Amino acid sequence: MKDIRFFLLFVMVIVALIGCGGSDEQTQTDASGPPPFPPQGSSWQWQLIGDINDEYETFAYDIDLSTNSAEQIADLKQQGRFVICYFSAGSFESYRDDAGAFFETDLGNVLTNYDQERWLDTRSKNVREIMKSRMESAVSKGCDAVEPDNMDGHINDSGFELTAEDTVDYSIFIAEYARSLGLYVGMKNNVGLAGQLQPYFDFAINESCYRFSECAKLSPFYNAKKAIFHVEYLSVADVGDGKLDTVCAQTKPLGISTIVLPVALNDAYRFSCN
Repeated sequence: MKDIRFFLLFVMVIVALIGCGGSDEQTQTDASGPPPFPPQGSSWQWQLIGDINDEYETFAYDIDLSTNSAEQIADLKQQGRFVICYFSAGSFESYRDDAGAFFETDLGNVLTNYDQERWLDTRSKNVREIMKSRMESAVSKGCDAVEPDNMDGHINDSGFELTAEDTVDYSIFIAEYARSLGLYVGMKNNVGLAGQLQPYFDFAINESCYRFSECAKLSPFYNAKKAIFHVEYLSVADVGDGKLDTVCAQTKPLGISTIVLPVALNDAYRFSCN
C-alpha cells in the first residue's frame, strides 16, 4: 500500500511539473510576445495626410504618429478602433520635430521620389535612441501599435553598406523595444525577410504585393494567423475596369486585408475587398 501511495504521489508531481511548463506552442508564444493580434482578416484604413476621416467602419486605423494628437487618437479608440501609428524608422525626414537630433553621419542618400528624406544608418546608436523616443511618444499618445517604415535599406541605394543581417538586427531591435513598451508592432514591406522577422512582429503591412507578384512571400504571417494589411495603388478608373476584383481574388484566399488608395494617402478615395 505504501508503494502504491508513493507511486501515485510521484505521478502527481510529474503531472504538475508538466502543467507548469505548458505546451511547446504556449512557450513559443510567450517567448515571442503577445498572441497574434489584430485578428487576421481585419479591415483597416490608412491615412497619413490631412484631417483624419473617421467614418469608415474598419477595425484598424493607421495614422501618422507625429501629426496626430493624443486627443485625436483617443477619439478613434473611443469609437472602438485599433490605432496604428506610423513613423519612419529607416529614413530621415527634414520636416519632423526631432530632425535636429540626427547626426550628419547618420544620414545617407536621398530616397527616390522623396527629396526631403534620406536613408539612415540603422546601425547607429544615435538613430536607435531617436527611434526609442518615437516609440515612447507612441505610448504617451495612446497608440495601440506602431508601423515602422523604411526598414529595408539593404535593398536600396542607402549610401551605407547595409546587409540583410543589419536589417534583421535593426528590425528585431525595433520590434522588441515596441513590445517592451506594450505596443503591437507591424513589419512594413520587407517581404524577402518575412520568414525571419515574422516571430518578432504581430502583423504585416504591405504596399503593392499584387503589383510586384510578392503576396505569397507573406505566407509566414498567414500561416501564423497574423493580420496582413495591404494596399494597392490603383486609380479610380482601374477599379471601375474590374482591377480590384482581380486583386481581391488573389489576396483574400491568403488572408490579406486589401484596400485601394491614392499614393498620397490623403483619403481622396478608398476601395476595399472586405
